[in-house]
Amino acid sequence: MSERARRFFAFWRANGTAAIVRLVRTKLAAMVAGEPVLNEIRPQSKLSVDVTELVLRKFPNIQPLPTYLTPRPKLGRVSLITDSIGKGSLFGGVGTALIFAAQVANRTSSTLRIVVRTEAPVPKNVAQVLDAYGIKLDHEVQFSFVPVRKSDGPSASEALASLDIFPGELFITTSWWTTAAALPSVPRASIFYLLQEDERMFYPFGEERAQCERVLRTQDIRFIVNTRLLYEHLIDSGLDHLRKKGRWFEPAFPRSLFHERTRELAGKKRFFFYARPNNPRNLFLLGLAVIDRAVNEGVLDLDQWEVLLVGKDIPGVTLGNGNNPQRCEELDWQAYADLVGTIDLGLSLMYTPHPSYPPLDLAASGAVVVTNKFGNKKELFDYSRNIICADLDVESLVQALREGVALANDMETRRRNYSANTLGTDWSRAFNETFDLFTSNV
Repeated sequence: MSERARRFFAFWRANGTAAIVRLVRTKLAAMVAGEPVLNEIRPQSKLSVDVTELVLRKFPNIQPLPTYLTPRPKLGRVSLITDSIGKGSLFGGVGTALIFAAQVANRTSSTLRIVVRTEAPVPKNVAQVLDAYGIKLDHEVQFSFVPVRKSDGPSASEALASLDIFPGELFITTSWWTTAAALPSVPRASIFYLLQEDERMFYPFGEERAQCERVLRTQDIRFIVNTRLLYEHLIDSGLDHLRKKGRWFEPAFPRSLFHERTRELAGKKRFFFYARPNNPRNLFLLGLAVIDRAVNEGVLDLDQWEVLLVGKDIPGVTLGNGNNPQRCEELDWQAYADLVGTIDLGLSLMYTPHPSYPPLDLAASGAVVVTNKFGNKKELFDYSRNIICADLDVESLVQALREGVALANDMETRRRNYSANTLGTDWSRAFNETFDLFTSNV
């Protein structure tokens, strides 16, 4: 690629399509006036790179979304911006984002558009999630693929990918980087940032964390926060503008999906470990160490318990004297819910303030589950008394598993706790307290 072309693409990535249009108009006017059109290209060292290029190499996914304005149609539109709706991405936060966006679209009598950045959309995956939760859209769903442009210049498909927007459209972003990409490209009053974790905790103190912090401190967008625990943590951590600009909701676990399943009466009890070795905050190795200790000490008697590792990218491991636990990966929504409904005891770790979904999924399905404390996440009895929180060390977690085994075997107490769960079961009601943000002028 020539130096002039490289600079053109760097300018486009940094400033967007609208700036390119203005630049072309300026150059055409100069041509008509007989003035020089192209700036002199001075030789540069092959090792030197301009600042814009360096930033884009480090953070390609925060470059402005390429957009162009179209007239407003009769129906409004809600655009959800996310990385992927691939099969492996749909659990937890992305699933919640789809459900939330569908609810907003129906509440505002709008069409829903799903904008993805890292891989082409697969519409059937969205249908699977919405069908699993019994959610029907009142209007059509649209899909757009606007890939993140690479630092060596866009491919032909990337160069052609721009997003049409119109006045009054609403945009739901799903991470600090999708929010950063939207901020220079759409009206800030139209952005609703669905915040489902303290995303600063994804990174060590450095460039990524600083960029994330900058977005979280944005004062003129609105925030929808997953759980009161996370909302209170974020405010306590210095994001005081969320008091005015944010609302929180508690997730829902419809009984049609999350409930106890029939199992063999004479079979082994089932133990679930949430295993995601490539997600550091899920503490995969610590969890394995806890389970191995529990097996070796007889807390989990493998003659009575079947151990299941549930997640993604799980390596083969052995426990105790050579037991190989079953690995359950790439489950769809229904298969995951069916599995969770057969579990007696679970261990699910999350080294952040959010309770995470697996402990709540398990409790909503009749299981006992052990998880860890963190900050203001000291106990989760407000959701279910079948959730046991422990300090984050092997001894405390093994002791919590010992208590969990006793509770899982005490069917009377376990079922009484299950009946007293306060977990929501209706997603439309879950979001009720957030919808005033879509009509307010805060």
